Amino acid sequence: MVDAATDGPRTTASPLWTTCGKWTTTATERKELANLRNITSMAKRLSDVAKKVGVSEATVSRVLNNKPGVSQATRDAILTALDVMGYERPSKLRGERGRLVGLVLPELGNPIFPALAEVIGGALAQQGFTPVLCTRTAGGVTESEYIDLLLAQHVSGVIFAGGLFAERAADHGHYARLAAVRLPVVLINGAVEGLGFPRVSCDELIAMQQALGHVRSLGHERIGLLLGAPDHIPSERKLAAATVLAGRAGAELDPAMVVHSQYALEAGQTATNRLLEAGATAIVCASDPLALGAIRAVRRAGLEVPADVSVVGYDDSALMSSTDPALTTVRQPIEPMGRAAVDILSRMIAGQEVPDEELLFEPELVVRRSTSMARDRRLSTRSGRTDS
Repeated sequence: MVDAATDGPRTTASPLWTTCGKWTTTATERKELANLRNITSMAKRLSDVAKKVGVSEATVSRVLNNKPGVSQATRDAILTALDVMGYERPSKLRGERGRLVGLVLPELGNPIFPALAEVIGGALAQQGFTPVLCTRTAGGVTESEYIDLLLAQHVSGVIFAGGLFAERAADHGHYARLAAVRLPVVLINGAVEGLGFPRVSCDELIAMQQALGHVRSLGHERIGLLLGAPDHIPSERKLAAATVLAGRAGAELDPAMVVHSQYALEAGQTATNRLLEAGATAIVCASDPLALGAIRAVRRAGLEVPADVSVVGYDDSALMSSTDPALTTVRQPIEPMGRAAVDILSRMIAGQEVPDEELLFEPELVVRRSTSMARDRRLSTRSGRTDS
C-alpha cells in the first residue's frame, strides 16, 4: 500500500535519505550518532571495569565522575583496572600516567641487584614500558612508602626483586594493599606464603646440591653454612635443603656448622669466625659478598683460601672471577629469570590469567680457585705417592 502523502515531491527533510546510493546525515544527526557511540562505548567500559574489580557499574560511574561515596581502596582498584585494561581515564583523573612499571630493589650494594635491574629494565623497554627504580636505604624511603609513590604515579605494575616479602618477621600490609587494588605484581626470589602473587625464583635445593656436592667431592667433611637471617626465605630454603642432603648421606647437620648473618661483607666476616672456631674446612655462603667476608676472616685468622679453607659463594655477581682467589660460586640465571618476570607481568597487564605459582630456574656451579681438595685428603694423597 502506498501512502498518498508520499506521492509527489518531498517538502520536508527526512532524517536519513539516499543520494547516489550513499546515506547522508545532517550535522545534528551526526552529533546524535556520535553521542550514541560514546554512550555504547562508556557502557562497555563500565561493564568491563565493574566485572574486573567486582563492584557495580554504578560504583564505577561514581569514580569516573569523581563523585563521593566510594572508599579510597575501591577507587584505587577501579582506576588501576582502567589503566591495566587500556582504557583512558577521564581528563580530570588522568594525571601524568605513562606506561610505567615500578622496580623495587632492597639495595644496590650487592652487585647482583644492579645486574638484575639492568636485565629487567631492558626487557621492560622492549615491551614498551618505562621502569621506575625504587631502592631501599637505611633510614630512607621504606618499601611501603614506595608503594604509595608508585600508586600515585598510576604505574601499570610492580616487580619486586627481593624485599620484605622474603622476610617472615616483616610487615606485609603493603602487599595486601596491592592485591586489594588488583595491581599486577611479580616477586623475584622466595616469598612468604599467602601473598597471592606469581614468583620467579632460583631453585635453592639444586643450588645446595651443587655447592655441597662440590666441596664433599674434594674431601671436606666439616662444611659450614654462612646464611642470611633465620626468617629470610631463601636462607630458610638453603638450610632445609642442606638438612635433607645430609640425611640422604646418612648424616646429621651439625648446628655449630650453621651461622646466620646480615647480607654484608663485614657481617659475613664476623660470622665466619664462629665457623672457623668450630673447625670448618669449607664454607658455603648465601651470597657473594658473604663469601668475600669469609675469605677475609680466613686470612685474618692466619689461614689461606683454599689451602686451609675452601669458600663457595652464591649469585656469581660482577667481578667474582677477578677476586683473589677467583671465587667458586653458584650462578643465579638472572637473565632468564628477569625476562620471565617481565613476561609474566606483561601478560597480567594485558588482562591474561596468570597462575599464582612459583617458577623455578636451575642455577649453575662455577668452579674457580677458592675451592680445593681438603688438607687431610691432600696429605693422604701425597703420602700414598711417597710410599709408592
